[in-house]
Amino acid sequence: MAAGRKWTRDELLVALNIYRKLKFGQLDARTPVIKDLAAKLHRSPNSVAMKLCNIASLDPLLRARGIRGLEGASNLDRQIWAEFQENPLEISSQSEAALRALVRAPEDGEVEVEKNSGIKIVPPSGPTEQLMNVKVRRSQQFFRQMILNAFDSRCCITGVPIRELLVASHILPWSKFPEERLNPENGLCLSRLHDGAFDTGFIAFDNDCRMIVSKRLKKFLPQKSLNDNFERYEGLPLNCAADAIPPRPEFLRYHRDKIFVN
Repeated sequence: MAAGRKWTRDELLVALNIYRKLKFGQLDARTPVIKDLAAKLHRSPNSVAMKLCNIASLDPLLRARGIRGLEGASNLDRQIWAEFQENPLEISSQSEAALRALVRAPEDGEVEVEKNSGIKIVPPSGPTEQLMNVKVRRSQQFFRQMILNAFDSRCCITGVPIRELLVASHILPWSKFPEERLNPENGLCLSRLHDGAFDTGFIAFDNDCRMIVSKRLKKFLPQKSLNDNFERYEGLPLNCAADAIPPRPEFLRYHRDKIFVN
């Protein structure tokens, strides 16, 4: 590897992609996914970790929490970050395309990014994805992995740890709030069952992120499955990792006011 080799735009798009799918404490040269990415980029893990920390210095969500990242972001780093802030759907789609090109993913495969297992190609998660616009599909994949990784691949209600059974659920609906589609504060990692209940307004979360169960759902109690999956968690707070970006309270309030049906 040539010393001081400059990062290309496509490499930085890949770095942005991986940055959004990891928590700040995971931006370390020893993290398996960073070692995997470094090998694919023909760079050192230290170089990749440093670049991710440079990107972190541009992130207002981290700055609001008193986290500064590493100084030294390049002009191209800043340019790509500004483009991402202005048009997240387009840039996230470009970043997914750059990542797919790097790992030579087939058209019908998804590229999965996980902290401990690296970057791998997996079959698509559902038959309807092929019918979507490619840009939308890539952006939804980007959001899904970002949210699942933020919650350590566990349902934030039940703790279910099976990634294939988890959904990155939007708090503000995708169709009504395009500007918040890729906002990490707009996501919850839920099991498929709880995602359906949240999306249809059977459950919500209060100002302290404690689960509320609707009277509409309670009409079906007692019923063992509903007792096990909903009643036992009523009043308990979301399980959020200490270093994760939590859901924005205003978004949860909108869901309670506009979607939750008590």
